[in-house]
Amino acid sequence: GSEAIDLAFRAIINPGDEVILLQPSYVAYTPGVALAGGKVVNIELKEDNEFKLTPELLKAAITPKTKAILLNYPSNPTGGFMTQEDYEKLVPIIKEHEIIVITDEIYAELSYEQKFCSIASFDEIKDQVILVSGYSKAYAMTGWRLGYVLANEILTKAMNKIHQYVIMSAPTGAQYGAIEAMRHCDNEIETMRQAYMLRRNYIVKAFNDMGLHTFTPQGAFYVFPCIKSTGMTSEQFCEELLKDQLVACVPGTAFGEAGEGYIRVSYAYSIDQIKEATTRIKMFLDKLND
Repeated sequence: GSEAIDLAFRAIINPGDEVILLQPSYVAYTPGVALAGGKVVNIELKEDNEFKLTPELLKAAITPKTKAILLNYPSNPTGGFMTQEDYEKLVPIIKEHEIIVITDEIYAELSYEQKFCSIASFDEIKDQVILVSGYSKAYAMTGWRLGYVLANEILTKAMNKIHQYVIMSAPTGAQYGAIEAMRHCDNEIETMRQAYMLRRNYIVKAFNDMGLHTFTPQGAFYVFPCIKSTGMTSEQFCEELLKDQLVACVPGTAFGEAGEGYIRVSYAYSIDQIKEATTRIKMFLDKLND
């Protein structure tokens, strides 16, 4: 999946082209644009709007140099989510300005109360969409490093030109593993999704109960607690928490300046580990407040 995003950037970007990214965003997006010679235009998403991309924000970011936009829903790190109705408001803008959409849908199967919708499902912009996904999250095959990209023939050929000189092929074992996953493991996805939802509910309540306001994510397996009430920066909070309680979190600034005042916490752990971690974080906060 990471290679697919890199291929997409390198295939479509000419020097000086602008690519719209949504902040907070996955750490590899900004460097990927820079390595391809493009210029990043950031849109800062707000928790107040559930980290959604609105038509107003999109319109304000578009210039004559806009080549593409990268979407990642469900989102890493925020767990933000876009519904079909949300996308319907964006599609006419994307079509009008002929923007290429790179949609990173690696967490698509881990959607909770609302049904997942791909922006590639809109026929009017289908040829403008590069869809990236993989097996790491849906089938818990993280270490196998196997992903895929879907796009129209012209874009696919352009990406393949680069791919064939960078990667020889995905390992045979990983390919057979993916075949087995698709044929026999879809029921396991639902089991995993339900387990993640229970963990999400527990960890969101735990953070809110300890006074760190936390948005309820609609997908992926991260929460993005706000730590502004502590008076610490995101990096300070994570460093001090690690030293004091041996609990590791990721500072929100790892995902761009818009992440300041937040931390990213994964709940891809057992419920017992999550209980232990949140108990220790509560102890850390109690010390701060003494």
